[in-house]
Amino acid sequence: MKKINIDINGKTLEISTGELAKQAAGSAVVRYGDTVVLATVTFDNSTAETADFLPLMVDYRERTYAAGKIPGGFFKREGRPREKETLTSRIVDRTIRPLFPEGYNWKTQVNLTLLSSDLENDSDILSVIGASAALGLSEIPFTTPVAAVRVGRIDGKFVLNPTVSERENADIDVFISATDKGVVMLEGCVDEADEDSVMSAIEHGMGYMNKLLEFQKQLFNANKLPLAGKQTDETVVSEVYKNFEQKIKEAVRTNDKKTRENLFVEIKKQSAEMFPEKTSDAAKVIEEITEKSLREMIVTDKIRSDGRKFNEIRPITCKIGVLPRTHGSALFTRGQTQALATVTLGTPHDMQIMDELAGEYKKRFMLHYNFPAFATGEVRPERGPGRREIGHGALAEKSLEKVLPNEDSFPYAIRVVSDILESNGSSSMATVCGGSLAMMDAGIPIKSAVAGIAMGLIKNGSNYIILTDIQGLEDHFGDMDFKVAGTTKGITGIQMDIKIDSVELKILKELFAESRVARLKILDIMNTAISTPKNMISDYAPRIALITIPVTKIKDVIGSGGKNIKKIMAETNAELDVEDDGKIFISAESEKSLELAKQMVEYYTADVEVGKLYKGKVVSIMNFGAFVEILPGQDGLVHISQLEDKRVEKVDDVVSVGDEIWVKVMEIDKQGRINLSKKQAAKEMAKKQEIS
Repeated sequence: MKKINIDINGKTLEISTGELAKQAAGSAVVRYGDTVVLATVTFDNSTAETADFLPLMVDYRERTYAAGKIPGGFFKREGRPREKETLTSRIVDRTIRPLFPEGYNWKTQVNLTLLSSDLENDSDILSVIGASAALGLSEIPFTTPVAAVRVGRIDGKFVLNPTVSERENADIDVFISATDKGVVMLEGCVDEADEDSVMSAIEHGMGYMNKLLEFQKQLFNANKLPLAGKQTDETVVSEVYKNFEQKIKEAVRTNDKKTRENLFVEIKKQSAEMFPEKTSDAAKVIEEITEKSLREMIVTDKIRSDGRKFNEIRPITCKIGVLPRTHGSALFTRGQTQALATVTLGTPHDMQIMDELAGEYKKRFMLHYNFPAFATGEVRPERGPGRREIGHGALAEKSLEKVLPNEDSFPYAIRVVSDILESNGSSSMATVCGGSLAMMDAGIPIKSAVAGIAMGLIKNGSNYIILTDIQGLEDHFGDMDFKVAGTTKGITGIQMDIKIDSVELKILKELFAESRVARLKILDIMNTAISTPKNMISDYAPRIALITIPVTKIKDVIGSGGKNIKKIMAETNAELDVEDDGKIFISAESEKSLELAKQMVEYYTADVEVGKLYKGKVVSIMNFGAFVEILPGQDGLVHISQLEDKRVEKVDDVVSVGDEIWVKVMEIDKQGRINLSKKQAAKEMAKKQEIS
């Protein structure tokens, strides 16, 4: 067993190996605080000759015992991956995938298992470091250590690897993966901070990377298996170049995606007929020529396949209110990418209950991204959201979440759905734009409109070209997909994936600057469709009000055995959700029902006011007076001398139990006893009648 450790921000990061999962090709246990992740790597190179891609599987799973919990549900065991597990798997995959050597096509599986959690130190950082260490320990020809940190800005200061609770107060929260050459992957949630501030956060995190990378090198196995790449038949290579290179170049320069795809279908069909027993070799050469042609066209000819300039955005159209019965809707089209975004407003009952290791909580804002096969003209069965859909939806969700009104001022559950109807790149950023438009159409008072843009990169040695608003071909054959969402004020969400081994900070800075220019242009176009949220929500949306009462009054609203709350709901057809902190959410189908329910809640929670008249019910009679309930659970005494403006011999000569009478509150004494007067109430009411 080998164990190494290093101090990171005052805490010990420890990696141990040689004790757990010894039959895996590589395994490492990473600990930070009391959070522990087991990383294992296995591979199969027996099918390497037939694979022409990297069959990499990354699977992060959380064991509930890590937090001392037993899973819920009937079976009491972990089920399908939760969203957090899927997103962590994607973070690790996107970090390590570009670092495998060219031509590596072995079946490779990286398993990451959360064994212990202190619920403060997040496991995603440990998962990246663990995956890197396990790959380094194995015989897989993975030779470049990669590390990860998170940087938060809290009260204007950068904090390395902030805890979960600290991150709640951060206005910048950026996850950075990097090698000794530069940044490999970025993921960030930002509260409208400017580009320079986000860059400073990244630079702060990069200052710790070398320490983490050198630390890992102690574990890397020097004996790596040779990479015997699949050799392409040279005859096939020369013949494909000879017969199809010009056709491929013409296809690459075709503006319309469908036309271009049809041209490639014909090229592949002809090549398959020419090499019936070498179809995979021919397809590989066609792919190689396509990539080479696209990159040469951009680098040498300085044009893009659709004829745009490097910093030019595709034509955009925005429409709102496109569906009659939804609470809000918008259609956002950019080039050949189209998102139909809809908004549904719900009651607190509709909030999503999230069952996480830290416990259950309610999620008020949900964004769901759907990518059907017809969006790219394909035929395939619909099997629910995959990792890509979950990842794209999460990015769009956090990009829009920062502009939402707080729950007190807008107490609705909000669900945004983005259906991608057509796709030629950057559908997640189309979702951000469409979602923003739909929320404004729904009357949600968001702070500002949000737009998103996908930036690309073509790198050749030290030379590089930045592309604005990349389409599918540029994403597939380019070196980067850099997504930035934000408002006119600043950034709300970022995500970066690359196909090269790293990106320098200098290039990142330029990308941020150019993305801002593009984002502001898109926001200007969106503002022509709708510039401010509508003043009213849809007629078809439920009406909701939020009332906050003292915690001590909750029992008054609920009543004995739920009597009061049942009465309110029965008489008003409204729904009431009473929270432990005194918040009461009232939802109803109409304004009239809502107002009536509010009045009843206010009645049950009202405080008795001295000098005010109340219509109360006589609840008991004594020799010295009558007790009258003037508010639910609040009785006062009408002394016999305060019943009539004359001498009363017996109380029951004037009132009986069950009578409803008007009384005036004369005094609340130091012991909280309420003294009432029937005769003073009668005088005041008579006086008012005379005046009227």
